[in-house]
Amino acid sequence: MHRSPRKLLAPSTWLCRVAAALALVAGLAGPVGAAEKSLPVPRFVTLRSDQVNLRTGPGERYPIDWVLTRRNMPVEIVAEFDNWRKIRDFEGTTGWVQERMVTGRRTVIVRDQVRSLRDKPAGDGAIVARAEAGVIAKLLECNPGWCRIEATGVAGWLKREEIWGVYPHEVVQ
Repeated sequence: MHRSPRKLLAPSTWLCRVAAALALVAGLAGPVGAAEKSLPVPRFVTLRSDQVNLRTGPGERYPIDWVLTRRNMPVEIVAEFDNWRKIRDFEGTTGWVQERMVTGRRTVIVRDQVRSLRDKPAGDGAIVARAEAGVIAKLLECNPGWCRIEATGVAGWLKREEIWGVYPHEVVQ
């Protein structure tokens, strides 16, 4: 049986072939985190911690401008750069946070004044509770004019314009 001699490749040729193979495999697998990167911007998310550093730019070398101290507070992602997210809070304050400091869980914040939570999405619904301005609540669902929220175990409906953390025509189920 005759075997042809093994062809030895110069190190640079061998490295080029390995690099090409790895590039091909990486291309077939798609970029790392592609699912995350395909999320829409802007979008609402929630703070994961009760101490989140808001920086002036996307990186640890940028100074901390604010420290957000309300875990579960809704914020809006308005830009992305690498693993940094530029967010805006309900008062309009913006800054950059690491992506691990936010979660896709949805919450809302009650706006401006005491609001009446109703048992159905209508102005004539029975009042089940009252929520003060600044209360953070879990977002359960939204239809065109109303959103159902839950805070401290009590669920009810508020008009969409009475909360911050959901877009005007967004449907949440």
